[in-house]
This record gives sequence, C-alpha cells and structure tokens, in this order.
Amino acid sequence: MKSDAVKKGMQQAPHRSLFNALGFTKEEMDKPLIGIVSSYNEIVPGHMNLDKIVEAVKMGVALAGGVPRVFPAIAVCDGIAMGHIGMKYSLVTRDLIADSTEAMAMAHQFDALVMVPNCDKNVPGLLMAAARINVPTIFVSGGPMMAGHVHGQKRSLSSMFEAVGAYAAGKMTEEDVQEFENKACPTCGSCSGMYTANSMNCLTEVLGMGLPGNGTIPAVYSERIRLAKHAGMQVMELLKKNIRPRDIMTKEALINALTVDMALGCSTNSMLHLPAIAHEIGMDFKIPYANEISARTPNLCHLAPAGPTYMEDLNEAGGVYAVMNELNKKGLLNTDCMTVTGKTVGENIAGCVNKNPEVIRPIDNPYSETGGLAVLQGNLAPDGSVVKRSAVVDEMLVHEGPARVFDCEEDASEAILSGKIKEGDVVVIRYEGPKGGPGMREMLNPTSQIAGMGLGSSVALITDGRFSGASRGASIGHVSPEAAVGGPIALIKEGDLIQIDIPNHKLNVAVSEEEMAERRKNWKPRQPKVTTGYLARYASMVTSGDRGAVLEISGSQEV
Repeated sequence: MKSDAVKKGMQQAPHRSLFNALGFTKEEMDKPLIGIVSSYNEIVPGHMNLDKIVEAVKMGVALAGGVPRVFPAIAVCDGIAMGHIGMKYSLVTRDLIADSTEAMAMAHQFDALVMVPNCDKNVPGLLMAAARINVPTIFVSGGPMMAGHVHGQKRSLSSMFEAVGAYAAGKMTEEDVQEFENKACPTCGSCSGMYTANSMNCLTEVLGMGLPGNGTIPAVYSERIRLAKHAGMQVMELLKKNIRPRDIMTKEALINALTVDMALGCSTNSMLHLPAIAHEIGMDFKIPYANEISARTPNLCHLAPAGPTYMEDLNEAGGVYAVMNELNKKGLLNTDCMTVTGKTVGENIAGCVNKNPEVIRPIDNPYSETGGLAVLQGNLAPDGSVVKRSAVVDEMLVHEGPARVFDCEEDASEAILSGKIKEGDVVVIRYEGPKGGPGMREMLNPTSQIAGMGLGSSVALITDGRFSGASRGASIGHVSPEAAVGGPIALIKEGDLIQIDIPNHKLNVAVSEEEMAERRKNWKPRQPKVTTGYLARYASMVTSGDRGAVLEISGSQEV
C-alpha cells in the first residue's frame, strides 16, 4: 500500500507516534488510508450540505474496510463573487484547489481519494488534482439546487440577475424583484440550471470519475446520501483493482465529455476546464477542435438558461446516462472507456431509458443537428472565442453592428443600465482576460442586464473575459489573444463594425489589415491592475483562454 511509506517499518516509528496522536488503533494502521477531500463551507450554498455527504462517504469507506480521513478544499460562490473584485478570485481558485490537494495527498501518502466538490472551479480543480496524484479516486458531488417557483413558473439564479435588468428598464417593481430574491434559490445545492457547476458535475459522470447520478440527483434528496455511501464503498474496489484516474481520464474520455457537453448545452466554462484537465494528462487540447465534435453531435437538451427545464427535470428524465445512450444510438461515443464503476461506458449506459423526450430530445428529433457550443475565429479572435450557441436566439446567430468599447465590466454595466446601449450594438468588454483581469471575470451582470432590458435579441456582447453558465444570448467570450497581450480586441475602436457569424464560426471586425497594423504600432501595454499577492503571481504565470488558462512557469515552452 502507498500508505506503508508512513506506517510500516522501524524508520516510520515517529510517523506511527503521530498516527497514535490522532487516535489510530493498530487495526486501523493495517488498513488502507483513504483521503476524503471535503469542500464543505458555510458561505457557498452548493457546499452547505457537504458535511452530510462527507459523513456518508466516511461510512461507505469504513463499511468496505478502509480508514477515512478528511481534509479540506476551498471553494468560491461565483454568484456572491459576481460583479466586484471578488470575481477576480474565482477562476484562480481552480489552481489553488488542485495545488493544495496535490500537496495534502502526496505529503500524507493516501492510498486512495474520494473527492467531494460541487461548485464551479471546485470540480475541475479536483479533477486536475486527481490526474496529477493518480491514486484510485472517485467523485461524489453535493448535487444541484431545486428550481425556485415564482408566479407558478420555475426560476433560477439567472432569472434573479435578469430581474435586476428588468427593474432598470422599468419592467419590474422593487416588490417584484424582492419576490424573485426570496424564491429564486430555495434550497442548498449548485444553482439549478445547466450552469458551470452542474455542467462539470455531469461531465464528471461522462469522464467516468463519478457514479451514475453524480451530476443530477438533487442535493436535498436522500438518494444523494446513498450515492455518497456507494462512492465510499466503490473507492475500495478501485483500490483493489488498482484503477486510477489516468486509466479513466484518457484522450477518448475527454472527447466523450466534449461530445456530451454539446448534447447537454453546457456552460462555456467547460471550454476552459476540459483543456485544463487535458493538460494534466498530457493531451494537447486545441479549442477549435470543438467545432468538429459539434458538427456531428446534435443538441438534445435546452436546460436553463437556454430553456425552461432544470436539473431536477434532467434527473427524472434519466440523467446523464440517458443522454449518453441517445448519443450512442448513432455511435457518437467511445464505449470502451473505463469508469469508476469498474465497467466500461458501454456497459454503464446499456438500457438507460430516456423517460421524457421533452427534456431529453430523441437523437432523431434534436433541437439542432449541431452541438450547444461553438468556437469562433477570425481577425478579432485568431486563436478562438467561445459562444453557447444553444442559448442564442435565431435572429442573433448572424449579426453585424457597431462596437461599443469598454475597458472593464463596470463601465459596460453602467452604460447598459443607463440606456446608452441601443438595438444592434455590439458591446465589447476587454482587459478582463486571464492576465488582464487578472482572473478572467465572468460577465453575468452585463449579459443579464442586456436580457432583462429586452435587448437580448438585438445586442451582442464580446469579451476576453468569460461568462457564467447562467448567461444567455449572443455572448462571445474567451477572445484570444486577450487585450492585455496585444490581441486584436485591444485595437478595436468605438463604432468599428463587428461581424458575427456563429453558424460559420466567424468573428471579425471590418477593419483592413493595414489599419489594424497601424493601430498595433500605437498600442502600448497597460500597467497591471494588481501588482501584489496571489493575483499578481497568477497573472505572471497564466496562459490564454484558448489554452484553458493553465499556469506555466515564465519562459516555459510546454505546449
């Protein structure tokens, strides 16, 4: 056992004395040591129930003959961090989580791990750590929030943000907003639509790192407690069979995840996190490849914010495995990939029935023949940009309009709320990328304000920052190269004509090469917004959005 390095032999007598200080018995010293990475905290709604999940995992591990020991991982609530300096600290936690988990696991020589995450950067951070550490590992998330109910309709956090825009446009009273405020987020759990947290928890199932239901069983269901106990038991089976994360998270598994991403209509943030996970297994993931997957993968689900259904509905319809089985009817998945069940993808999804064709469209009746995400390139985004195509209204799939240029999110929001943005405009928010932000903030405030003010079918938004999974509309993010390194988005001027063609994957500005070259001569890098602390270190090491915003040592030539 790996833990023998800290438990067996005369040289380890001092180590054993410290285990004695923890109250270990001789019987426990002879059993596998299982680390449980708990993301529990009392500030993130998606994590407030994780203490119960962790206790269930501990019971499962003990039932199967292991010795569970808990250590923590941090997590940020993107909703609470939204729209202020706190959002600079969201994406950056993904690497803090991966690094700190790696440090704890390696320092204490755990034989196996159970990861208990739930929210946006917490899930990919722990998937990255699992790939690095590469001991038998299983995931069990805290589960999605139930949808809220306002005036007899299901609602969610995105409805709440859009209500603020509707209030600014005079379409809602303060009392209306307060009703949304009190009812939109009714329970613990990751926010109830196909936002980033739920996207990544569903893709954890697809990658093979979580048991069936990991992404969809609601947080408040006792079924999730049973799932956690089974995860604790199953990690012991993985240990016996020596099935490790890199046996599961292969190139083929990543392609499966991208395929199901397209069918589900996942958050654009998955196009940051899947490349980062791929980076950990040595796979060179270039985001334009997503278009090749999208071209052959139908979009089967329109969960909020793209449509009126929610995670609880997907769960009742058969969950992620039912979606996968629909895709497999056309041979779109690699079914030989190993999973934490100890079985292959094909064995797992066999016979998984689509119980509601209104929630999961049958493969022969999709919402669209192409996937939910698209990567756009052109002279405005030579290295790529990302849009959630499934959340764009038909009339905005092709759009041309004048650039309204802002150098930070706050300035754009002020212009939107004060009525300065008109139909047809293209809002450009720059210097919000991984380096320029730093931290690549989400732009849920401006996208929700645009939607709430009734401009969602006539105004586009382009940024080198990113979007919440709750964003909808013609919201194009991850523009690479970013403004802070002199990307073309830094050269755009007020009134330039922006050309968006999502079906043909194009994003251009109608400015000649000669004019762009002249503008580049006059462009000067901006002084960093942050010069001390973790954000400054992050900015010095982070790569561009098209590479997943992974960290590299300055001067590294790694691809």
